[in-house]
Amino acid sequence: MTPKHLFRWLSLTSILFMNFTIMAQEKTIDQKVDSLLKLMTLEEKVGQMNQYNGFWDITGPAPKEGNAAEKYEHLKKGWVGSMLNVTGTEEVRKLQKMVVEESRLGIPLIFGFDVIHGYKTLAPIPLAEAASWDMEAIEKSARIAADEASAVGLNWTFAPMVDISHDARWGRVMEGGGEDPYLGAQIAKARVNGFQGTDLSQNNTIAACAKHFAAYGFAEAGKEYNTVDIGTSTLYNMVFPPFKAAVEADVKTVMNGFNLLNGVPVTGDKNLQRNILKGTWGFDGFIISDWSSIGEMVPHGYAADLKHAAELGALAGSDMDMESYAYVTHLADNVREGKVDESILDEAVGRILRVKFELGLFDDPYRYCNPEREKSRLYHEDHQSGVLEMAQKSMVLLKNEGGLLPLKKNQPKIAVIGELANDNNSPLGSWRLGSDDNTAVTVLDGLKKYTQNLTYAKGPKVFNEDANFLNEVQVNETDRSGISEAVELAQSSDVVIMVLGEHGFQSGEARSRTKLGLPGLQLDLLKAVHKVNKNIVLVLMNGRPLTINWEAENVPAILEAWQLGSQTGNAIAKVLFGDYNPSGKLPMTFPRSVGQVPIYYNHYSTGRANEVPIVFWTHYSDEKNEPLFPFGYGLSYTTFGYSDLAIDSSNQSKIKVSATITNTGKVAGEEVVQLYIHDKVASVTRPVKELKGFQKIGLAPNESKRVEFVLTNKELGFYNHQYEFVVEPGEFGVMVGTSSGEGLIDSFVKK
Repeated sequence: MTPKHLFRWLSLTSILFMNFTIMAQEKTIDQKVDSLLKLMTLEEKVGQMNQYNGFWDITGPAPKEGNAAEKYEHLKKGWVGSMLNVTGTEEVRKLQKMVVEESRLGIPLIFGFDVIHGYKTLAPIPLAEAASWDMEAIEKSARIAADEASAVGLNWTFAPMVDISHDARWGRVMEGGGEDPYLGAQIAKARVNGFQGTDLSQNNTIAACAKHFAAYGFAEAGKEYNTVDIGTSTLYNMVFPPFKAAVEADVKTVMNGFNLLNGVPVTGDKNLQRNILKGTWGFDGFIISDWSSIGEMVPHGYAADLKHAAELGALAGSDMDMESYAYVTHLADNVREGKVDESILDEAVGRILRVKFELGLFDDPYRYCNPEREKSRLYHEDHQSGVLEMAQKSMVLLKNEGGLLPLKKNQPKIAVIGELANDNNSPLGSWRLGSDDNTAVTVLDGLKKYTQNLTYAKGPKVFNEDANFLNEVQVNETDRSGISEAVELAQSSDVVIMVLGEHGFQSGEARSRTKLGLPGLQLDLLKAVHKVNKNIVLVLMNGRPLTINWEAENVPAILEAWQLGSQTGNAIAKVLFGDYNPSGKLPMTFPRSVGQVPIYYNHYSTGRANEVPIVFWTHYSDEKNEPLFPFGYGLSYTTFGYSDLAIDSSNQSKIKVSATITNTGKVAGEEVVQLYIHDKVASVTRPVKELKGFQKIGLAPNESKRVEFVLTNKELGFYNHQYEFVVEPGEFGVMVGTSSGEGLIDSFVKK
């Protein structure tokens, strides 16, 4: 060893000894973070704020030139705080080993990935899970996802997406909890708790990330990455509640977004990130940009160049830069030039290090790198049964005229029609980067477990077979071959199960649509079959609300199945044959026409809301105002009666609302009892209806149950234009019912 190398080795040994001695002596994570910050150079601090995408085969030779070689050197220098899209215990261990053993301070990496509705074993898409209104099931689903993701070396997911949206044209509605802030807030808490568990240092939990802060779901025209321009009331009362709920659930990270909000890119919005999220709400985790969203402030016209973008992002409170190279390239110079104070970096890096300590990465950087656990947890039978349970709960029965469903298990001559019925890839849905293609149980295979009295016809080709996450799905609009064969089969059958809908990759990021009907020739196929056999059960697979007016008017039974993941066919078969009584409720309104969009139940009244004989009232000339299916709607194989609504307002701090629900049908079933309020007169106009409580109950035939809700100031208040949460006296309407469109009505006075 040369004197130069000996000196460097002795210096490094001294620093590391001092580092870990200090950490051993200190008790709290904050003290450990402060001790480590004192040892870090400016470049090392910037490095912790830098996240790179996986860029070379880690098990192979190191890159020699180009961008990959630069990233490789940055890792060895400790100039990278996190990696994304690196999975597998072998790959993660080798990369972690390089950083821990070769960088100066050996600060471990955190490994992130989009684990949206499962890793290998896939649950239903998040919008489908939201339709369950079952928080325990949703938390369990996230727990399964965390168990598998952590088994392949991951310790951070970019989920849950908690954006509220009123626009089914926006493809990312599939990734969220729907249109309502109250339901969305409950789902946000459930998913954060599922991912993070009760002890983040356990090797089967992962850090969650609430995204996208904020208002991404209100993109104009439902077009991906588009501008957002909303008022204070919408921001505080509609957009913020799920994020605030996630923070209260101790979510460890928050992601900002691609969108402008009132003219400012949210990635560079100091008020959003520093003042509200980190300040008023007390969020103590760290904020990560969305993919290159710091750099995208330049084309937005907010930053002059990438260096300026780095300055603006850091000052605004964006703690980690995902793949825009702004921080690693320019932030240290910004500090040296006095444009960014080093204390800004200390705050950001402190937040990042704190999460790494909480994950236990400093105690054992390889705690997520057990190859035996990786082999045993992926596709585990417990995970399969868990996502099957979730899939059953996620389906919504939209129509069941004449009691066509459930089918008899000895039902003769069943025709199954539609390309999607025999598809084992599309039902997996979008945002499934870790999964294996073609691993879903098909509807056809699920049905065959109940009966062999069925015959299948594909019908016309609808989607291209090589559709994937990166490309647009191609839809056949012209080739009608296959329709006549399907019609012939339907004509000779007693019952027809038609499986129609969207391809799994027609929803998700960058999948905005201006048409919300069945893609391709599917409606033509349905109409042709209907002419010869009206005993049709329509099973819909889709990632967003659809416009299905003709279908709803003419088809006797419609089951909204969404995209249900790995156990799709088994779950659908259980519902169709009555082994599971559907209990889901819509988390988003189904419009009659795209022209109604954005459409949502908790809208505001206008000065001309009432219908009058002349034209001067708020309406369409060519369409009804009412949706096709309202928020909260969903049928069962049984029926439920609501009676005896009562309100006890004697204790003004806890107003009790109760009603009796009775199973008036012949089979056991579950009902989601929903409570809505209307603040009739307020200093800021309130929506005509707001969900403020729900309970999912199970009832045997003829069984009754008294359901009680408690309304506190938290449910009765709202944010005014001065950003103050206020509870105002006055009359409140109350509705308890089976959906946002139907229920028992009364009122009380808040003093």
